[in-house]
Amino acid sequence: SPTNSGRGAANGRSLSDLDYESYPMRTAAEAAVVEWGHSAIISALDAAVASFGPQTSRGAYFEVEASPVLADPVDGDVERLLEDGSAVDPATFKLKNSDQVEGNMVVMTNAAGMTGVEMARIAKNSGAAALMVVNTDKDHPDFIYSMEPEDDEEEEYAKTVDIPVVMVSRTSGNVLTTATVVEGMTEEEMKNLPNHGMPERVRLYAGGDRPFFEDVTAATALPTVYLIHNMLTDAECTDLIASAGGKFKELDDTKTSILEHITASSDGKVKAVGIDRAVLWKGQLHSHAGKQIEERIDQVTGYPAEHFSDWHVDRFRSGSFFAPHFDVLPTQIPIASISVFLNDVPEESGGDIVYPNGESFFFFIYSFVISFFSFLFAVSSSLRGFVLQRFGIFSCRSILYYWPLIPSDKIR
Repeated sequence: SPTNSGRGAANGRSLSDLDYESYPMRTAAEAAVVEWGHSAIISALDAAVASFGPQTSRGAYFEVEASPVLADPVDGDVERLLEDGSAVDPATFKLKNSDQVEGNMVVMTNAAGMTGVEMARIAKNSGAAALMVVNTDKDHPDFIYSMEPEDDEEEEYAKTVDIPVVMVSRTSGNVLTTATVVEGMTEEEMKNLPNHGMPERVRLYAGGDRPFFEDVTAATALPTVYLIHNMLTDAECTDLIASAGGKFKELDDTKTSILEHITASSDGKVKAVGIDRAVLWKGQLHSHAGKQIEERIDQVTGYPAEHFSDWHVDRFRSGSFFAPHFDVLPTQIPIASISVFLNDVPEESGGDIVYPNGESFFFFIYSFVISFFSFLFAVSSSLRGFVLQRFGIFSCRSILYYWPLIPSDKIR
């Protein structure tokens, strides 16, 4: 099988022999939003719904509007506050400020190492209408996940949890607790803010088809990789494929082409095997749908649409792959890149993106059944896959590889 002979973690080993972490781990069904503000200024946080308690599929029965209340103790570890020798049933533990928590959304950190079910039990005993857990992982400040019961006993208790339980990231927790901070405030003024700087009311609801981020890499690792779920609709994906119709030709990456944004490798060897490419020049996506696509990517990523390169639509078929390469342009190294996957293939049929030289661990992004991540066509602009360059210095860690599509009668 193809090997990576470059520097770094792969160290010349076969790519199929490496150990990978697989993404995405999150699903649209577990995506929720915590929102506050008024019609002019709305603030919102991404949240991951626990596998227990009300689910987003319940619609209005999942939604909660309440005041956020910081738990006391903030990590929910009530047991350490008990006097030595106290004989108290853990099943009856309540927060010190349960009178304030009752009927509201309690905000608790996971710094004490408690499980999601343990925190949910304390929140429920304290009368909370919902539980928000802040993930305090310093190495992954944007990482959240769906909490699950960790043993049979927790599995049984989890069936009785009737309040929504969600997790937000460390970064989001900081945003929430500084919601009412205004520029120019002194440290003393911030300490004296009502409700610990949190908004007066928040609303929790299902994310639906709203785009949301999934953190992949540690804060200091290279490359910096994020996944964005629900970036494009099925109709928009179909429109992009249709726009490329009749423009495909076999991708020859042995020759540099400025017009087609192809950079030949220094060894002159073929990297792209069985791949056809169409370039959608500026102006070809000036339809209403094309403008909507670029506007959404602008809004979600924060990168201005006028900075995007021309779009590339790559068409893969059974057996196609793209050997380890760097996503660069002939005339420049982009600050970031985005891969947008436009249609589906069966799971375990290949077509994954692999970062075999990733720092700290390897990244293996597998085909998934939502348009943005599933595979067969791949669209790229100068923003593809969210491989970020740091301070203008190109990182060898950003080498990437498209895993071969396994021959199948289900793949056209």
